[in-house]
Amino acid sequence: MDKEDAFLDVAETAINKARKSGAENAEAYISSSKELSIDVRKGRVETMKLAEDRGLGLRVISGARAGFSYSTDLSRSGIEETVRRALANCGSTAEDPCHHFPSPGMTYPQLDIYDPAIREATVEGKIELAKSMEQAALDYDPRVAIIESATYQDGEALVTIVNSHGMKLTCQGGYCGVYLALAASDGNDNQNGFALDYQLKYNKLNPDEVGRRAALRAVRMLGAAPALTRKAVIILDPYVATGFLGLIGPALTSEAVQKGRSLFAGKVGSKVTSEMVTVIDDGTLPNGIASTPFDGEGIATTRTVLISNGNLRGFLYNTYTAAKENMQSTGNGVRGSFKGTPEVGITNFFIDAGPTPVEQLIKEVASGFYITEVMGIHTANPISGNFSVGVSGLWIENGQFTKPVRGMALGGNIIDLLASVESVGNDLQFFGGKGSPTLRIAEMTISGQ
Repeated sequence: MDKEDAFLDVAETAINKARKSGAENAEAYISSSKELSIDVRKGRVETMKLAEDRGLGLRVISGARAGFSYSTDLSRSGIEETVRRALANCGSTAEDPCHHFPSPGMTYPQLDIYDPAIREATVEGKIELAKSMEQAALDYDPRVAIIESATYQDGEALVTIVNSHGMKLTCQGGYCGVYLALAASDGNDNQNGFALDYQLKYNKLNPDEVGRRAALRAVRMLGAAPALTRKAVIILDPYVATGFLGLIGPALTSEAVQKGRSLFAGKVGSKVTSEMVTVIDDGTLPNGIASTPFDGEGIATTRTVLISNGNLRGFLYNTYTAAKENMQSTGNGVRGSFKGTPEVGITNFFIDAGPTPVEQLIKEVASGFYITEVMGIHTANPISGNFSVGVSGLWIENGQFTKPVRGMALGGNIIDLLASVESVGNDLQFFGGKGSPTLRIAEMTISGQ
């Protein structure tokens, strides 16, 4: 019996045992994952870690009460104990008719999310990718002095979902990626740079390009100094724009709205950003790191346009939050592992690409600030949207980069910032499961000297 069939058998055993023990409905979620991480420094392997995790998460419903338990013991005695604890936990929860499990019969997207080449590649080959990335950075410029981290990572997971309504699903996925962090030095001046590339396909990784890109980000900031406080056009590079986008992700979930924690509550159908901005969550995105045919409770994933040309279209749902509003789940019942229940979360979450070439977007700026790094964005208030962050980047005069700038501060509200977007680049880039193109923002105050 292969692993897929074995997990289906374990899941069905858990469901049958739960039903016989008094559960009206039950759901078994099994995941088996493996992750590899290799860190290289000065051409040698510094650390190599291989982690594996496998277990069963069991949800049961009895008398409109929901209970949950998990275990890494998939033996019959382990399953029986998991069932016992899940049913016992029902006694600690309140009755809630919105708890339910989906029925089978959905049409699932056909996705190519598992590349056997990741597993087939040798460890030596993966080490060479990290070494090549490090060397490309060192060769880019002699001022690249310190490689802080040259990392190769990959992972794979097999997920099985079975419930008492007859749903039986299984899916295998994987990813791979490289990450480089370094520092460039010129006298007493030190500047950091980084770059990353995560893919579903092993042969699509380009470690040399990642090395050069990280080196460029550091070298071009050498000599950076604070500038005077002023109002100027702001340009956010894709990585920075993605960081700001991350602030509104939680607010676009139905769970946040229902708990009174969303700055978008009550605004469906209203204009909430510039008409240049379209925000999408797409669990079916080709080559998307977070793409999967079904979510953590078996609902088919979808492409959900949340903000269309500035207008709020709706929110993300799992089955529970959808039932509370008589809506349909959007396939966003996300589970980090078998140890948790499905929460409402994002998949491939991004600002859609615009029509403007980045070169043109910059060339049109008479005087502005191209932000390449933000410090302290984690301190932003996710409920109000207010932020105050440190920023650094490149000054623009007459459409050309003129000097590196650091030690500046930018404050405001994420809604006001997105409402001020006047141009969107055609260079959508993903950083893991989130992405954005370059954004040009109308005049804002930048605090400096």
